[in-house]
This record gives sequence, C-alpha cells and structure tokens, in this order.
Amino acid sequence: MTSKQSPKVVPLQSNVHSKLKVRELGTFEHVKESHMVPVTAHEFTRLGAEYPIVFVKNSETGQFQAVALMGLKVGENLFVDGDKWQGVFVPGAIRNHPFVLAPAGQNKEQLMVGIIENSPLVGEEEGNALFNEGGEESDYLKAKKETLVNFLESDQMTKAFVNVLVEKELLTPQSVSVNAGEEKINLSGLYIVDEKKLNELSEEEFADFRKRGFLPALYAQLGSLHQLSRLAKLQAGA
Repeated sequence: MTSKQSPKVVPLQSNVHSKLKVRELGTFEHVKESHMVPVTAHEFTRLGAEYPIVFVKNSETGQFQAVALMGLKVGENLFVDGDKWQGVFVPGAIRNHPFVLAPAGQNKEQLMVGIIENSPLVGEEEGNALFNEGGEESDYLKAKKETLVNFLESDQMTKAFVNVLVEKELLTPQSVSVNAGEEKINLSGLYIVDEKKLNELSEEEFADFRKRGFLPALYAQLGSLHQLSRLAKLQAGA
C-alpha cells in the first residue's frame, strides 16, 4: 500500500514558476479521502441542498469549524467517482485547489499566494499559464487570486459567525446513527445549532443576528441535516 503524498505548498514566484501551467479541476483525487470539507457560511444555503453541514471541534485548539460532510466514514468521500464530482455545487475550498493563500513568513498580516507543487493539476505541458513571457501574472492567475481573497474574507467572517454561536452557547453535540443499507453507522464528535436555544434568544439578540446576516446560514445548517439520508443512500450503493 502506498502512503499518501502530502501536499507540498510553495510560494508562487514568477522567476521560479514562469513555465508552470494549471489544469482546471479535471480530477478530484486530492479530496477523494476527505469525508468532511471546511466550508464558509456564505455557502451554507447552496451546500445545504446537497450536503449535511455540521460543526467540529479541533481537539488541540478547542476551535470550532464549519464543515460539509462528504461521507459517513473517515477516508471516504462519497461524492468523488473517478474524475467526476457526484454533486452539483463544489465547495470553494475544493475549487481553489491547487492554490492557497497563506501568511508570508512571520508577518501574519501579509499574505502570499502559494501553489501545491505536487498536485496532479500542476505541470508545464498543459493547462492555463500562470505568467506571460514577460513574467507578469496571466489573467487566469489574477482571477484565481481574486477568488482566493474573496474566499479568505468569507472564511474570516465564518470564524466570527462561529465564535458568536459558541459565545451564545448555540452549538450542541449531536451523535448521529445512520442506516446505510444493512449497515448501521454511528457518527460522533459533531455539533449542530441548538434550535431550541435559537428560538429562546431575546428579540434584541435575534434582531442582531438578522442584521448581521446570520439567520439564513443558521436555518440552512439545520435544514441540511436531512441530507444525511442522501449520504446513507450513497453509502449503501458504494
């Protein structure tokens, strides 16, 4: 059995990567073993029509993160079928591959665009050029950078959104049992919005949530739990 190659992220530099090209997502190899994918609150409404959205807690940092469930077992993404994606909406975190936006050295405020150099989408033979002959960024790379910046802003707003949910004690642990054909699968370590506590918010708090645009994301998360039955069907057919 071959060990999975870890992503090699390097800063994107015109003098080093002048000949590099990137193919558009023609494979989902990089997420075929991801049973959960980080998502932003802005995506909840679209994601909730296809995937269960839950929150998970990082055991090391204690931080909560919003994720979409792509499978019921660790290491299995039920939406990847060879080179095809079985869903309609592909989460931004997957679409951004093989580009990343990361802090530049010690300065956490300054960001750099990095590329996963060992991604199967990266090479010199085919795809979209990242730089033109003069070493300037191509229109393709400029568009990708803009997408990355927008995603980062959404991610930061999502962190603020999740922090408010934690502060108001609106997240509750949820163990889920799913029947996938003849197999019963138990999921633990998941958190969801506590609908009872949400309904008990004061009018002032509720108005604040509405003003900050939180309500669509909250209701999308609750509604998305119906998609667990979809995962169960996919699992039964896997």
